[in-house]
Amino acid sequence: MNPTYCIDPFNRKRLPTMEVRIGQLTLGGDNPIRLQSMTTTDTMDTDGSVAQSIRMIDAGCELVRLTAPSKNEAENLGVIHTKLAELGYHVPLVADIHFTPNAAEIAAKLIEKVRVNPGNYADKKKFEEIDYTDESYQAELIRIETKFTPLVNLCKEYGTAMRIGTNHGSLSDRILSRYGDTPEGMVESAMEFIQICEKNDYHELVISMKASNTLVMVQAYRLLVHRMLQNGRCYPLHLGVTEAGDGEDGRIKSAVGIGALLEDGIGDTIRVSLTEEPEFEIPVARKLAEKYTNQSVYPLTAAASKLAHNPFEYTRRNSHEIHNIGGKHVPVVIADMSDKTDLIPANFYGFGYNYSVTLDKWNLQDLAADYVYIGSNSLNFEVPGTLGVICDFNSWKEHFSERIGFYPQLTVDQLPELSKDQRAFLTLTAEEELPTTLAEYVKLTLVVSTKYDNKTQLFRHFFSQLADVKIDIPVIIKIDSQESDVEKFQLSVSSDAGSLFIDGYGDGIWISGKQPNTLINSTAFGILQATRTRISKTEYISCPSCGRTLFDLQETTTKIRERTSHLKGIKIGIMGCIVNGPGEMADADYGYVGTGPGKINLYKEKTVVRKNVAAEEAVDSLIDLIKEHGDWVERS
Repeated sequence: MNPTYCIDPFNRKRLPTMEVRIGQLTLGGDNPIRLQSMTTTDTMDTDGSVAQSIRMIDAGCELVRLTAPSKNEAENLGVIHTKLAELGYHVPLVADIHFTPNAAEIAAKLIEKVRVNPGNYADKKKFEEIDYTDESYQAELIRIETKFTPLVNLCKEYGTAMRIGTNHGSLSDRILSRYGDTPEGMVESAMEFIQICEKNDYHELVISMKASNTLVMVQAYRLLVHRMLQNGRCYPLHLGVTEAGDGEDGRIKSAVGIGALLEDGIGDTIRVSLTEEPEFEIPVARKLAEKYTNQSVYPLTAAASKLAHNPFEYTRRNSHEIHNIGGKHVPVVIADMSDKTDLIPANFYGFGYNYSVTLDKWNLQDLAADYVYIGSNSLNFEVPGTLGVICDFNSWKEHFSERIGFYPQLTVDQLPELSKDQRAFLTLTAEEELPTTLAEYVKLTLVVSTKYDNKTQLFRHFFSQLADVKIDIPVIIKIDSQESDVEKFQLSVSSDAGSLFIDGYGDGIWISGKQPNTLINSTAFGILQATRTRISKTEYISCPSCGRTLFDLQETTTKIRERTSHLKGIKIGIMGCIVNGPGEMADADYGYVGTGPGKINLYKEKTVVRKNVAAEEAVDSLIDLIKEHGDWVERS
């Protein structure tokens, strides 16, 4: 397949999309990246919805989405719209539609935009595999067209925009039966609806390809852009990672997925879906969008290299194994302690090592770094045998060359001084040419960094150079950020490094900066978790709440996290309603889904195993379910 999915994978250029008008707002084209969020109030609660919408708008929200699960809510959107206008707020409203075409048709007459999900607007999802012939599949497409066309014509008549929002977790049985649970299936699901719109000469479209799995999400958007470029018509794209979660994990996961696309100039509007109040999402989205303005860029010529990876599917770059780096090993994490002048065991706590003086023993946490860089510092105590120590070349020669587990880091100028079979770490910048003697040193690991902001493009160029000369040396991706704002720091390094790991690059990660070691360390592990390249903790697939939510998501997520955060590698979906239930949590091991007021359904993967559990008993029941299936371990 022609790998075209952006304008230039080696020089960031904004994808030229059609301009779409949504009320007084223009989206796509040369317009700035627009920020949006979704209310968590009951849409029938007019005053509450108006008040929350105002808080969102005051925070910088440029599109406000509200759920419309039935005709009543759709009609009340008009009331909310009027009240906001009376108060001087004219931000466009978006109706979130899932199973109810009649609600969409009402909303299309009252507000500026409707969002439909192809997976459940005209189809049903029962997790059934259906054996279609070409003729029977075509008959289904005709049925969908008949059901969808009235909304298209209404939107065209009333000047209403539409988002065709495909979600990985809610692909229909029809799509799953033919294309599988794949990015290709997501794209095809959207294209079916796009083609119906185009057949009716309606083009006021925005498209999204959301998933909780960042690899699936990025690949789906890239495939969609590829298809749109082939068709000669690129619609604006709305970016988001569904069910990203809350706190640090939600921010890292969102930055990894959204950032990987923004790196390639893809995206016209974004939502950072956090399990927090919606007005708190906007400042995060703004910081992420601002990262792509006023940057220091090292230019690469268009012909500088060709992609060394397939952007439409994940394949990890082949590298040879050096101890626990490269090969089939998970990416390592390197901690940086070079700024400490007098190292003591307590310094190591920040990256996952606790030393007990009374027991003279090291205890390792789940997020324990694999290596520590000490620069030219002395180290006068024994470190755990699992921890490798990296030191500057001259210091290593003088103090540590005879100590097991200590390795030199050197520059290209120092390379001739190194024995060719000595294990070592060589520092390079992504923009420089490869040393001609590189292949002669069989135990080198490269540590690659750049001071420029177009890191994704420079690293791609670097890896393409390695591929061109068929060198499979392991590579540590080093990202330095001097950002003092904690949130900006995490968003920046997550998008920089995340895009590379999504493309299969990197045998390790090394983050340095002004932040505390504990934050740097958790961010590094968080990036690897978000890219599914190293699972080191429990993963929570938690929806961001909306007017359909049947329980307090933030409180419930906190309770479940308190009880289960030690279950390394287990994925738990926490969904506020059946719309975001078994489908949206797609690949979770266990699911906790609101099914009615005070009632919870519990899932093992995609199967309901306990129905209508009382909310006050549901967390305990979830723990029992995990124990029944052998996935429970006691806290150590």
